[in-house]
Amino acid sequence: MLNYINLKYKTLKTDLICEFYLEPNKITIEKAAAHVALESSIGTWTDIGTMNKRIAKTLKPSVFYINKKSNIIKIAYSQDLFEKGNMPEILSSIAGNIFGMSAVKNLRLIDISFPESIIKSFKGPSFGIKGIRKITGIKNRPLTGTIIKPKLGLNEKEHAKVAYDAWIGGLDIVKDDENLTSMKFNRFNKRVIETLKMRDKAEKETGETKIYMPNVTAETNEMLKRAKFVKANGGRYIMIDIITAGWSALQTLRNADLGLVIHAHRAGHAAFTRNQKHGISMLTIAKVARLIGVDQLHIGAIVGKMTGTKHEVKDIGENIENQIIHKNSSHILEQKWYNIKPTLAVCSGGLHPGCIPSLMKIMGNNIVIQCGGGCHGHPDGTKAGAIAIRQAVNSSIKKIPLKTYAEGHKELKKALNKFGIIS
Repeated sequence: MLNYINLKYKTLKTDLICEFYLEPNKITIEKAAAHVALESSIGTWTDIGTMNKRIAKTLKPSVFYINKKSNIIKIAYSQDLFEKGNMPEILSSIAGNIFGMSAVKNLRLIDISFPESIIKSFKGPSFGIKGIRKITGIKNRPLTGTIIKPKLGLNEKEHAKVAYDAWIGGLDIVKDDENLTSMKFNRFNKRVIETLKMRDKAEKETGETKIYMPNVTAETNEMLKRAKFVKANGGRYIMIDIITAGWSALQTLRNADLGLVIHAHRAGHAAFTRNQKHGISMLTIAKVARLIGVDQLHIGAIVGKMTGTKHEVKDIGENIENQIIHKNSSHILEQKWYNIKPTLAVCSGGLHPGCIPSLMKIMGNNIVIQCGGGCHGHPDGTKAGAIAIRQAVNSSIKKIPLKTYAEGHKELKKALNKFGIIS
């Protein structure tokens, strides 16, 4: 078997580097690390006669870092092992068979550092943060939004009415939930038409730009058909469940260049990101999604209902050794990546007006704050819930404590009485 351990290896700018958490299974960590390196590249479980010196010399990866206390290893791969612009192939290598090997007890892909050639082979976001702020006309504050609730059950007109109430209450964005596509009781095409009609009405009444995000998740050809339907009917945004649809589908949607902002929902991610010892980190998912080209991405909420530590949500983007991405931002979605525009972080999951000051203090203004039940669950309904959300944002921008601000704003006061304040 080739020697894949080289702790003296000096990484190259052309290397793709992976950081793993590795617990070996009844063997040394060095042997387990070598198995990960070989299985994710040129090797197999035994010596083979078809391996030649050229392959071994030019394509063999190197395990260049092993920390036995933390169980962290780092592997450098030649960029020539990967097909540029093909994310499914890249992930099939570095995040494929390795998770099922008997040599490992637990294995977690923590981070990936992509070389310049691979980064430039992807399109990245079409609009990014600047493009989204240009569309919405919102310059300095967070964008505010909601998800139609209940998730399922409303017909097309009911759905559109809830969206309208949220928009005239002051929210910028209304999106479909992750499992709403085209059901018997709520057909996609009719829902898009009815909701965009109410969007136009809300824009005229408020003088603000309003956004609707229809969920186009479906079989790939149907997905494209739906996205084109949104475009033809005056939509500006689309939403896709990137994990369940898959990376290939996401690339197809981005490469179609439809001139629509792509909002990425991460439904299903916790199946492999939640276990801190095995699977794939949300950091990795965020990098891959941005590289392919999502304009907005759910990253969690820190103070909401979903799991995810403050570090995982806020500090997505602490890069590993030899990361060619310049550290000009604390957040991976906003770091400078050559031709790749920044992706807007979306905070969602159990949020309500009482969470907003804490969330903004941690995450800043370059976020989308999405409140589902925290909007529609207001004692006076959706419109009042939307008003309360905007009031909470305003209190933070003006640096006025929520309780103080609420004394002069009844919608916010009622929201705080129901949901409380998260500090």
